[in-house]
Amino acid sequence: MAEATGKPQRLVSLFRKMAVVATAVALAGCQTVVPRGPVVPVDRPAATRPVPMQQPKVDAGIPQDVARQRVALLVPLTGGNAGVGLSIANATQLAVLDTKNDRIRITNYDTNLGAANAASRAISDGNTLILGPLLAEDVRAVAPIARSAGVPLISFSNDTSVAGNGTYLLGYAPIQSIERVVGYARSRGLNSFAGLVPNGLYGERASTALLRAVESAGGKVVTLQTYDRTPGAITAAITRMAKNAPYDAVLIPDSAGTAAVAVPIIRKNGGGATQVLGTDLWNTESSITSQPALNGAWFASVSDNLYRQYAVKYRARFGLAPYRLSSLGYDAVLLTVRIMRNWPIGAPFPQDRLDDRGGFAGIDGAFRFGRDGVAERALEVQEIRPGATSPVSPAPTGFGK
Repeated sequence: MAEATGKPQRLVSLFRKMAVVATAVALAGCQTVVPRGPVVPVDRPAATRPVPMQQPKVDAGIPQDVARQRVALLVPLTGGNAGVGLSIANATQLAVLDTKNDRIRITNYDTNLGAANAASRAISDGNTLILGPLLAEDVRAVAPIARSAGVPLISFSNDTSVAGNGTYLLGYAPIQSIERVVGYARSRGLNSFAGLVPNGLYGERASTALLRAVESAGGKVVTLQTYDRTPGAITAAITRMAKNAPYDAVLIPDSAGTAAVAVPIIRKNGGGATQVLGTDLWNTESSITSQPALNGAWFASVSDNLYRQYAVKYRARFGLAPYRLSSLGYDAVLLTVRIMRNWPIGAPFPQDRLDDRGGFAGIDGAFRFGRDGVAERALEVQEIRPGATSPVSPAPTGFGK
């Protein structure tokens, strides 16, 4: 009995101990623990909104140039006129090198891809002067765009109808050539003149120039005949001229090749002793000295003295001969460099400087711009001889004020 009674008592005692332990654990869980020593706060960065990354600024087109003046060259670099356009572009590069000028930056734009588009690109790229274009129709497309932007245009065209109002013509104007050769002929005692002129706008202007030049010089035009490009047209025109023969001189404002065909026919139709006159067109043709029919003929053009030196340098650098018209590009750069002396970097082009009545000098001699924007040139008269041309009346070296 004693064993039985003693066992339940041990169980009760065990349960009491477990209850005490459980109570202690529960109380311990309800107590606030006081830390030993000071509490060190955690340093966390304050919450902020993310800042978007700033992208670098990229300007469209060619980067701004703060050390050089921006000049655009608008010429055909592709297509049928690419040869002369590339030759002009090479000439501008050669002029920059020859002048050792580091304040001018010339950028080429191809007018064959659209002259108006080329002009708009040139202006948006920051160019403040445009050299070119070459063709009159391109000048007509470019001029209004350049004018609205206040950018002067120095074109290589010879069509005087596109000049003025911010457009300047550096090309060789046939009117001046006709005036010069007629004046020289009068100084040699020739009084009566004939004209054999192609149909078309160029021929109309040449006819007008002949009539005015002869009248101004005190001579008279006894016959003026036109022709087209059909077979036999020149012969028919010369036959009509023969009704007024003889005449002292005949002007043929066409290519040297056309003139070489016409002259023998003129000789057979009452013009045996007639003095043949040509224009500056002949100076662009290397074949004129190999045309026997043209021996003794006179034509007025810019001087070739400095051009020959230029042509040697051009060939040495580029490996081929330049086009005769490329000298216009070279002289356009010389003109720009001269004006740059008073043209601060980044300032608009000083257009009033183009009105210098004292004129400018270049490979093609002295020139100056008239009020109409057309370059007035100092021309010489050359005579064609077998294998060469020779000046018979030198060009003036400059202009009076």
